[in-house]
Order: sequence, then C-alpha cells, then structure tokens
Amino acid sequence: MAHVITMILAGGQGSRLYPLTKRRSKPAVPIAGKFRLIDIPISNCMHSNYRRIFICTQFAAESLHRHIFATYRFSIFTKDFITILSAQQTLENRDWYQGTADAVRQNLGFIRQSDDLVLILSGDHLYRMDYRKFVDYHLEKGADITISVIPVHRDQADQFGVMKINRQCLVKTFYEKPGEPEILDQLAVPEQAFKEQGIDPRGRTHLASMGIYVFKKDVLVELLKGSDFSDFGKEVIPYAIPRHKVFAYLFDGYWEDIGTIASFFEAHLDLTRTLPKFNFYDEERPIFSNPRFLPGSKVLNAQTENTILCDGSIVNPSRIKDAIIGIRSIVGKHCTLDRVIMMGADFFETNQDRIRNKELGRPNVGIGDNCYIEQAIIDKNARIGNNVRITRHPEVDFFEADNYVIRDGIVVIPKDTIIPDNTFI
Repeated sequence: MAHVITMILAGGQGSRLYPLTKRRSKPAVPIAGKFRLIDIPISNCMHSNYRRIFICTQFAAESLHRHIFATYRFSIFTKDFITILSAQQTLENRDWYQGTADAVRQNLGFIRQSDDLVLILSGDHLYRMDYRKFVDYHLEKGADITISVIPVHRDQADQFGVMKINRQCLVKTFYEKPGEPEILDQLAVPEQAFKEQGIDPRGRTHLASMGIYVFKKDVLVELLKGSDFSDFGKEVIPYAIPRHKVFAYLFDGYWEDIGTIASFFEAHLDLTRTLPKFNFYDEERPIFSNPRFLPGSKVLNAQTENTILCDGSIVNPSRIKDAIIGIRSIVGKHCTLDRVIMMGADFFETNQDRIRNKELGRPNVGIGDNCYIEQAIIDKNARIGNNVRITRHPEVDFFEADNYVIRDGIVVIPKDTIIPDNTFI
C-alpha cells in the first residue's frame, strides 16, 4: 500500500464570492445551513481513509482555524492528524503564499521520507469522491502526476484548466482558461472518446481540471524545489506534461466550484429539491462538521415548501418556499421568504439581549415581522427589522451599498449587518 499524505489548499480569498468572503476565506463559507465548505474535502478524506492531512491557510483564516480545531480531533492512539499550515515568514522565506504551488513548496519540509504520494485538494469545492479509486488509478497507470478531470460544455471551458488526452488518458496538451475559439476547437474531445471511457457525453465536449492532483513525492519535490512556479494550473502542469507521465482521471459525478454568488445560490437551491444533485442524506458517507448540540427546529403554524430547516431554528407563522434556514435562525411573524439562503447565527439571544437591542434601537438577530424577502442570501448574525422588503434585481450585475450588496442579481446581506425597520431594497 502506498503511503499517501494529503494537502488541502484552503488559503483562497474567493473574491468572486464577496461579500460572503469579506471577513472569512472561501473554505470557511457556510454551506447547506450547518456546514462549511472545508468540511467537504476533509469528509472525503475521512471516508477514503486518508487521515494524515495538512491544511494550508492564509487569507482571513481565523474562523476557518476555529472551525477545524472545534470539529476534527483524532485519537491520541492513532497516527492520524489534521495540521494547519498557516502562511508565515521564516528565515528561508519572507513571502506569503503566492499561489497554490507556492503554498505546497513552502511546506515541502512536512512531507516525510516514508511518504510515496501527495494528494493535493482544493478546500472550496462541493463534490463527493472516493480518493482511493483516484490513487489506485494513478498507481495502475504508473503515472508521475494524475489530474482529476470532469467533462464540461464548450461554453464553460474558458472557466477552467482544459486538457487534451490520448486514448490511454495521457495528457498531451493543457491550457489554463482558454478563451480563443481556435484553441477550444483543438481541445474538443470526440463523443466516441467519452463513450470509450464509459461516460455519456450529454453534449459535453471538453475536459476540465477539478484542481485535484496526485503526485509522486519525488516528482513534486523536483518540480517545486528551486523553481519559482506559483500556480499548478498555469505553470506546474504545462511544464510537467512534456517531461513526465501526466494522466487524466475522468470523474463523472457531481462537482461544483461554486466560485460565484450565482453558482453558490443555485447550488443551495438545488439542495431543496426532491432529488438534489448533491446528497447530504447519505448515512454511509456523511459530511462531518462541528457537533453543536442544538435543539431541533421549531415551526409555529408556518407554511413551508421545498425548505431545509436546520438545528435550533424557530419559524413563526410565515410562508417559506425554496429556502434554507440555517442554524439558530429566527423568522418572525407574517413573513414571506422565497428563494432565500439564510445562514443563521453563531449564538442565541437572551431576553436581556433583546431588551438591550430595544434600548439601542436595533433589530434582534434574525428576521423581524411582516418582511418580504426574495432572491437573497442572508449571512450569519444579520439583524433584519420589521416591515423590510427585499426583492430580486435580475438586471443588476454588481452594486454595493453600506449594508447590502447586489451581485448576479442576488441581494446579499453581509455578516453582522443591520437592516433597519421599513427598509426597501
């Protein structure tokens, strides 16, 4: 059995998810009402029995560190570990991480002599994968590097690293986010090639990198040590293709980068469907997160449709449709919520807190009475007053006000924001 060490790259700022990433890194962004994005790759590692994990962090990492420390603790009687490698200045290096490859380079010293393979993962994607199959494929091919790839449509290809492979799945060409039509034409994969790999093309024509790699340890060290490569997709992989055996591992399950507010929003709404593309209800492979020991949800004569209610939420008589109501969420009376992602709160307010709020003239945490909210994301600990109206803005690509942001036509209420009574957005 190969000795596999895992490095999860969780230092990204995630600027396209602003303002959800205004005060936290992208892997720390809450998802599905009670999890964080970082829980996805860590849970995949746990189920794959790869439990020697380093997590490279950098941007606004405090909440991410707190979540990891509170959630993942292994027995002292095993050699398993999850260790955070936060960007830091050392005698050898005075710079912060300059990219994905640089983050791994600065931490090569933590890879032990006994490690054979290095599994490199992104900390901010939504998918479920058995990494053991990925590693077994790498070993069967005798590969130096293996990239996990997913079929995409031509109009999506310019968002990813795209590659051309031969019939043995050896990568021959790689372009990072190609935009030129002639290059996209060259990278197109024939329909028959997908079928030979047991994949129904369904109109998909290109192979996109998922940002998931397996490296032979010695090859990884050779490529990074002494080089100035900062990014795997833009530099390391194109450099390695003519010099090493680089194979593609075709993955045809659900995978979502959720790199924009629009994709984040739609991925959440899909979770409320009868048969969502991603299943959080898999008892054999659950997604792990912080066990908070919260009470069950309380629904007081409310009407809900296609709605996920998370632990500790209290919903007064209101109408809620196509929504996720996160942990400790409070929804007031006579509200209408339609296509709303509510992330909840980090705490319950006491009666004393509510008296204090009244003295300060601010709403309680949660949503007040008589509110109409549609097409919105409400981040944690937001205070939305009574008679607030938030509507959809399909024509607005980006607009930023003092206490809200409109992005991709979706209104986002940032963390800890106050929306006063009678506000109209």
